[in-house]
Amino acid sequence: MSAVELIASFVATGRLYGVGVGSTLEELQQRIKFDFVDVLDEDGDSMRRDYGFIEFYLNSGQNWTVSGGSIEMHRLVVHEELIEQWCAAMGEEFPKFLGWDELRTEISRLPDAPTFRLIDQGDFLEYRAPMAKVSVLVNNDHEERGDWLGHGDVWSISLG
Repeated sequence: MSAVELIASFVATGRLYGVGVGSTLEELQQRIKFDFVDVLDEDGDSMRRDYGFIEFYLNSGQNWTVSGGSIEMHRLVVHEELIEQWCAAMGEEFPKFLGWDELRTEISRLPDAPTFRLIDQGDFLEYRAPMAKVSVLVNNDHEERGDWLGHGDVWSISLG
């Protein structure tokens, strides 16, 4: 599966590498084998597991469980080394830039492709897939892609 197919599946299902809301920390550790940093909140009630451009948010309780997550595509523009490192560890080569049109085409190929609710946020357009509880934030400024994201490029994909 290509990284774009993986991202499309995440948008449609709310699961990335089989991890989604309700997954345990143990399941997350089994499925994603990559260096990370855990950031606990002051009270120790929630945690962010940061893999560089992919993050999962967890809440404590009897077990740490996933409450959300995101793929921060904009981080790949300035941290290109993550692309190669992630590919070596996980097998998918994420693109430095991903246009919404390319991602939407891939999503449309899925058997249960979601419908989107569009929310205009000025500099960003949010495409929300309500059933999967996933939002795709797309750059809506009028700049062309260059050293930075351009109009129509995916900024991030968020679960929660």
